[in-house]
Amino acid sequence: MVKKILFLSSLTIVLNGCSQPTNDKTERTSEDALTDSIHEFSDPIEVVEEQSFDSTRLNYSWLEDFELVNTLVNRIDVPDGFERMDYETGSFADWLRHLPLKEGVPDVLLYNGETKWNQDAHHAVVDLDLDNRDLQQCADAVMRLKAEYHYQNNQFDRIHFNYTSGDNVPYSKWASGKKPVVSGRDVVWRTCSSCDDSYDSFRKYMLSIFNYAGTASLEKELNSKSWNDVSAGDVIIKGGSPGHAVLVLDVAQNVTTGDKVFLIAQSYMPAQQSHILKNPENGMLSPWYSISEIGQGSVFTPEWTFDNNSLMEFED
Repeated sequence: MVKKILFLSSLTIVLNGCSQPTNDKTERTSEDALTDSIHEFSDPIEVVEEQSFDSTRLNYSWLEDFELVNTLVNRIDVPDGFERMDYETGSFADWLRHLPLKEGVPDVLLYNGETKWNQDAHHAVVDLDLDNRDLQQCADAVMRLKAEYHYQNNQFDRIHFNYTSGDNVPYSKWASGKKPVVSGRDVVWRTCSSCDDSYDSFRKYMLSIFNYAGTASLEKELNSKSWNDVSAGDVIIKGGSPGHAVLVLDVAQNVTTGDKVFLIAQSYMPAQQSHILKNPENGMLSPWYSISEIGQGSVFTPEWTFDNNSLMEFED
């Protein structure tokens, strides 16, 4: 269990009126003493400066280091009247909430280093690397983060995805020295000397998932849920070709009305850096999205429109 610490630093400066020592032996009257007493309690000026900083440092294996100030929770404030949902420390939802972001609002880059054509869709860029292949697209980025979380917590048995063929490909089998090979319509497992539980090997496993899985296969692995129960770690998805998927990274709730707002991130085609999306329908609320605004309608994102029944969750 990762221990969460909230540092609250406060600086209090008190400026007091100071009296100089005197050698004057002139007798002081009671009125003089009363005046001094009044000044003693009225002159001090108190200046209080307070800053809040979330110092939670979780593990993100693809990064050697990152600045805590650039984690999502420290970069993106909740709207007025809202408070972040209470997630268990170290949970997948908590891990997503603390994802490192790239400093500022840089351009979104493609897998080949080129600049994405649309630079108006994102609020921030997730500090998540890309392989130099056109593989880590929308559903792939969702599966990547889900798998990374379990890998870093040594939960190898919880890393498993289906190929489009329907064949289940568990990482635990890969880590034991077996590799899935597509042979016609079948998937066969063969001995693999380089397949183990090292991080480099885990990344190769994920490339195989990216290559043979997508929105269609991922959607079949997920369970539908109500927008009222939206949580970080949920997926908004439309399976198919074309299809699209975005990942819910954080959720906050209005303490008075009960309304919930959420942040979403996507990769896209061609493979590109994952980025937190703006809300094109509500610039005042952006980058947050409100479930009350979705209602029975659609979910409008800058580059895709999802049906109202598109919210889903992983089984574990």
